[in-house]
Amino acid sequence: MRMLLLLLGAGCATAGSAPSSPAAAPATSAAGPMDSPRNAKPLLLRGATVWTATGKTHAPGEVLIVDGRIQEVGERVSVPPGAVVMDLPGRHVTPGIIDTHSHLGVYPAPHIEAVSDGNEATAPVTAEVEAAHGFWPLDPGIPRALAGGVTAMQVLPGSANLIGGRGFTVKLRPGRSARAMRFPGAPDGLKMACGENPKRVYGRDRKAPPMTRMGNVAGYRAAFSRAREYRDRWDFYRRQLQDWEKKPVAERKERPPPPDRNLQMETLVGAIEGRILVHVHCYRADEMLLMLEIADEFGFRVRSFHHAVEAYKIRDHLARREVGASTWADWWGFKLEAFDGIQENAALLAAAGGRSIIHSDSGIGMQRLNQEAAKAYYKGRAMGLDLTEDEALRWVTINPAWALGIDKSVGTLEPGKMGDVVVWSGHPLSVYSHAEKVLLDGVVAYDLSARPATPSDFETGLGEVGP
Repeated sequence: MRMLLLLLGAGCATAGSAPSSPAAAPATSAAGPMDSPRNAKPLLLRGATVWTATGKTHAPGEVLIVDGRIQEVGERVSVPPGAVVMDLPGRHVTPGIIDTHSHLGVYPAPHIEAVSDGNEATAPVTAEVEAAHGFWPLDPGIPRALAGGVTAMQVLPGSANLIGGRGFTVKLRPGRSARAMRFPGAPDGLKMACGENPKRVYGRDRKAPPMTRMGNVAGYRAAFSRAREYRDRWDFYRRQLQDWEKKPVAERKERPPPPDRNLQMETLVGAIEGRILVHVHCYRADEMLLMLEIADEFGFRVRSFHHAVEAYKIRDHLARREVGASTWADWWGFKLEAFDGIQENAALLAAAGGRSIIHSDSGIGMQRLNQEAAKAYYKGRAMGLDLTEDEALRWVTINPAWALGIDKSVGTLEPGKMGDVVVWSGHPLSVYSHAEKVLLDGVVAYDLSARPATPSDFETGLGEVGP
């Protein structure tokens, strides 16, 4: 039983002085992560089939990583003196897998109430809370995700609330704190939820709104209305301050006092201004369209709908507006709003020119996202859609990187990007393949042949546990 608890993942559960301008504060609430380790010598990956996720595959190919960054990719690359060569005949190399929707660290294993830190279910709007402040870096699920080829993930609050708070993007290297594991330069995300979850949490005993979808929408609109008013107060204050500073010192009266700082409103203003990326848990097509109307009303953009099992019904709208859909390959029917899910969902959106993303929302499913992408791809091919294997790979690499605002750094194998790379034993879309090595910034962070008997400090003494 103890081992079972350790292997269980957690899905979307439902249960100083102020700056002169909070609206201009950075989207991340803490300083960047500690520096990554770097190989002292250049590293050459040679002889594998190299999937760049750019539409080009080299079979065989080579990847050169210098100082943690990809320097060259091709069939033959220049090899600097002293380079370490990793010969990989018969293997396949891809960019690291990226998961847009994880609760690792905030719903860690073992999944018990004492460490259930994903939902601040005390009010329908809790935009002021941050997943980073409830994140446990020793979650045993993290090394297991790494063993599945995942190199980055967005850790989100749960979906009990209309606006649940900020998520943050993690790089899956070991760290002693959320700050140490934060992906360098990644913007925060804002987790919102529509549909059944918030209305059943707060309307369960008819003691607090919302209890209907009407109440959900009223709650979003009220929150963003307050945020616009808050931004206006700070804009007015800044104009006052500028006028005051322009006056000769002898003519200045008392310095204008700033408005009171409100962390909840700061987050929502960050979303309106595009510094915080909006991610919305939303299943039904009509509700996704409704959320886009709300976004238009208040001037923010939805970066990605999550779960989005009916994205195929509005694939033209999502493609035209460049809104991603983070979905599953085949989860459906576990509640009423999930009943119209189809296995061709991601493929249909991709064929329409949209940004399909395969996410996990599961500590278990996260360990095989390559296989989940393969399932969705082959369902699309079976219905006659003109898709490529490279497109399927993009659903778990560059598309999620774009959704998280880190596509300039990771998601493809191109010069200048971080050396976050997976070496697969075989074809990356095959159920028979597994990650043999996972590199972060060009350093081997996981090696199947040398995996430790105890993947985390928390499991020390429990005996060997597989990935």
